Amino acid sequence: MVFKKRDKKFEHEITKTFQDGSVICREGDLSREMFVIRSGIVEVSKSLADKEVVLARLYRGDFFGEMALLESEPRSATVRAVGEVTLNVIHTGGFLLKIRRDPTFAFEMLQRLSGRIRASNERLVDLTNTLDKGGVVSSADLEKILDGQS
Repeated sequence: MVFKKRDKKFEHEITKTFQDGSVICREGDLSREMFVIRSGIVEVSKSLADKEVVLARLYRGDFFGEMALLESEPRSATVRAVGEVTLNVIHTGGFLLKIRRDPTFAFEMLQRLSGRIRASNERLVDLTNTLDKGGVVSSADLEKILDGQS
């Protein structure tokens, strides 16, 4: 895990605590920060036909929000606290400074992002196989596929 080994804070980083069920960031919001989970669990979900589909659960040492930070695009998903969660909030300036000073950090982060893409590809193949067999995918099955439980 990229951030489990690194207990030192980023420069200019803020620590925030969220209570169970609190929305940390909402799909569609504009924001230029990413988060590192220091303790607790978060759930990442996306709106799909008036329903929230859980995409992932993230744990201590995981990070999220990097897409909004790197691409200057609206948030692609909603993230909620599952129980009490403590996060480090990293803004663009602190992030850029960190990757300039610690290229190993940038490489480790890229490895993690690559793993996420690989897992997403596998879930997409599972979904495609189900649909190619003429199957109908229920929302419950879709959630399992997206969560990697196919």
